[in-house]
Amino acid sequence: MSAVAAPAAAMIPAARSAVGVVEAAVLPAMLYVPEVEQWLSTSTGRIAPEGYSWMQAVHWVAGAGLYRPRRYRSHGPRSFGPTTVRVAQELAQLSPCHPGIGYLVRRTGLSERSVEYHLGMLREAGLLAYVVRGTRVSGETAQASEFARMIPVEFDRALGIRTVLRDEDAPAYTRAVTGIAEAGRELMAKLAKKAARKVRKPRSKTASKAPVRGARRGAEQGVAAAVSDEVRCTPMQVGTSGRSTASVTSLPPESKLASGGSKSPTAKKSKSKAAGRRKLNTVGRRFQLAKELTQELDWLRGCSVPRIAWVARAVADAGWTVTDVKAWLHFRGEAAHVRRGSGLLAVLLAGAENVLDTPAKRADAIEQWRGAQEAARRHRIRQVRARTERYEGDWQAPSSRSVQLEVEAAFAQVREISSGGRHRNQDHAADGQDAPLEMGEQERKDLVAAAAGELMRGETTLITCFSPETAVRIFGEDLVLRARQIERLAHSSLTTIRHR
Repeated sequence: MSAVAAPAAAMIPAARSAVGVVEAAVLPAMLYVPEVEQWLSTSTGRIAPEGYSWMQAVHWVAGAGLYRPRRYRSHGPRSFGPTTVRVAQELAQLSPCHPGIGYLVRRTGLSERSVEYHLGMLREAGLLAYVVRGTRVSGETAQASEFARMIPVEFDRALGIRTVLRDEDAPAYTRAVTGIAEAGRELMAKLAKKAARKVRKPRSKTASKAPVRGARRGAEQGVAAAVSDEVRCTPMQVGTSGRSTASVTSLPPESKLASGGSKSPTAKKSKSKAAGRRKLNTVGRRFQLAKELTQELDWLRGCSVPRIAWVARAVADAGWTVTDVKAWLHFRGEAAHVRRGSGLLAVLLAGAENVLDTPAKRADAIEQWRGAQEAARRHRIRQVRARTERYEGDWQAPSSRSVQLEVEAAFAQVREISSGGRHRNQDHAADGQDAPLEMGEQERKDLVAAAAGELMRGETTLITCFSPETAVRIFGEDLVLRARQIERLAHSSLTTIRHR
């Protein structure tokens, strides 16, 4: 016998009633990995090659009884039992092992706290090691932890498993298995059977006793019961009874057979159920109305359907439809900016079932609402048509006198060019070297009145379009001085000019 197999030969398998896994006589006193060594870089174990080999180590830890949860905890699991093995089964199927707490809750039926407890027990037993630890930052998406399935070094020593590090530069957790001692083969075979079998959630006592009570009740009523305690509806289990079923069969009299008055023992399907959907009850009508409101009203999109169903319960119970509600909201008025849709709906629907308490009133409200919608549609059409005609129609003269003068000068320049004459230089006009304007006294007075009106509104366009000498000659020094003051105030950050 080799030197490696010698210490393992003294291991004597012994059955355990907890999960049915045998343990060895020569075992370490305690199996516990501190939190500092629960990382892949600091772990003393080796990475399991696949989930099946890892489950063998899980069943060995569960059956050996070497791991006990820390006693400083006042609550949580007290032993490494079947529930921990169930959580390990879900982890063995993941590649990579990157489970979320919510995923394990859905798969195992446990609470979040229980899942966290069992994950901590697997880490303390040396069966899991952190690769990346999850984060939970406020305002950001929570990141799940990534684990490495580890096989503790105590498992290799107990079963006489020989490992070797094939690459000297590789970390210690990449050790590979090269053999096993003869004394550990029988235990490994039993662990392999356990790893291949699924550990399921145990049935409750209430569920296990229900078929027995049903069988007893059937026997008391004279129904033929099967030999087994459980009552099955499948034809796979056929039992014999001490009483013939033919002896209790009753046939209708010939008079009823002739007239067709006998009732068939087979229940017929209801015509209402066979024709279509089942009729909604009170709660169903509330939720149906709430769903339609969230789909058709823009300011209710995204609101909770149960909350809207509670808000609109009064009108839903009164038989209102979504059209009735929209007609009522039209008369109550809708807000332009809605912060909380359910709260606004509760205020608008307060007492609505008492005002429109009859179908006739609701129908009248719907007609008025549709008429208002049609009027609003026609008004929008007229607005669009007027805007189109204004933009695409004939040109209209501007109302401002200064703009009129500029337009007239531009037209005169175009006419002069088309007739072959010489036009004025634009740069010369921009430099303020305007040609002397020839205008009558009445035209000058009109310009002064128009400039004074623009100054009252804070506009200086009519005065500033001329050169300073021409503006003083036409409008006078007072109006020009007022125009300059308004220009300075308009460019200042301390004042704001508004039109009344």
